[in-house]
Amino acid sequence: MEHPENSAEYAGLQVNSGVEQPSIINPYLKRKKRRELTVAEMVEGIRRGDVTVLSQAVTLVESVNPDHQQRAQEVIEKCLPYSGHSIRVGISGVPGAGKSTSIDEFGMHVLKEKGGKLAVLAIDPSSERSKGSILGDKTRMEKLALHPDSFIRPSPTAGSLGGVARKTRETIILCEAAGFDKIFVETVGVGQSETACHSMVDFFLLIQLAGTGDELQGIKRGIMEISDGIVINKCDGENVDKCHMAATNFRNALHFFPMPESGWLPKVLCYSGFYGYGIKEIWDMIYEYIAFVKANGYFDYRRNEQSKYWMYESINEHLRNNFYHNPLIQEQLAVAEQTVLAGQQTSFTAAQQLLDTYFSNLQVL
Repeated sequence: MEHPENSAEYAGLQVNSGVEQPSIINPYLKRKKRRELTVAEMVEGIRRGDVTVLSQAVTLVESVNPDHQQRAQEVIEKCLPYSGHSIRVGISGVPGAGKSTSIDEFGMHVLKEKGGKLAVLAIDPSSERSKGSILGDKTRMEKLALHPDSFIRPSPTAGSLGGVARKTRETIILCEAAGFDKIFVETVGVGQSETACHSMVDFFLLIQLAGTGDELQGIKRGIMEISDGIVINKCDGENVDKCHMAATNFRNALHFFPMPESGWLPKVLCYSGFYGYGIKEIWDMIYEYIAFVKANGYFDYRRNEQSKYWMYESINEHLRNNFYHNPLIQEQLAVAEQTVLAGQQTSFTAAQQLLDTYFSNLQVL
């Protein structure tokens, strides 16, 4: 396109064409593609505690690529004999309760007092619109992020039911095989995620707040029944009396619930994650609980029940994926949507027809 300044009426002016800018990518830069590790190499790297290899294995587990899933299952199977020797602690609470800050303090205390290695599996909620996650939990765990014996892995929920990442249980196996003897699973804290988290940990810790005018609302039967310990955060400054009052309310509420299968009556403690007050008492409670359930046999019983639970969950997941990836179903799904939207049939009838089509075309075993 000619510049108007070069016309005859602007004889004294002349604008030259600009110089073509070079590409921002260096043409002489040769990117070296990272060689994919074999299953054996990956297992060997995990067993020697290489966090880089462990991170690659977790990424492989979280991948939806069928080839990656097959390799991931091979890695998990080979790591399984080396797993199961850790204390798994689930941590949940409403958003803003101070879960990440508390985990930073909990982790630093136990690494200093007990030694060993700590893995933190932080679950970050995915956006329903963009499908993305911030994955910023590491920024609120400043001390643990720099500790050589800690491993922090933020994972997106990716739309999984209840907010707990679909592959968290497999990640726990990999971390245990890498020598991590203490594992934290932080949930989103949005309700149903707690049930899924409870099915993969040994001790379920519920973080609550006081002084929010929500003490009665916080006493929810479902979440209170699965909690092995309740701790009230931000017990400092002018909030101390409110925290102790809330603790009394929670203790009174626990007496109305039936005794848990473990035979352990959940304790209610107050602490300050920001100032680090009361952290030792919380860990004493956790270790006391672990010793208690190991002595009465409930520890092994719960681990076995969890394995059975996740077997059924895996079956449900594979059936669901197989259904939606079936070519015949994919063709008929759009048609069924249109008939439902047009009011020609109910949602239940359309679903039943799709299921009948799916099962009638399955190969007979």
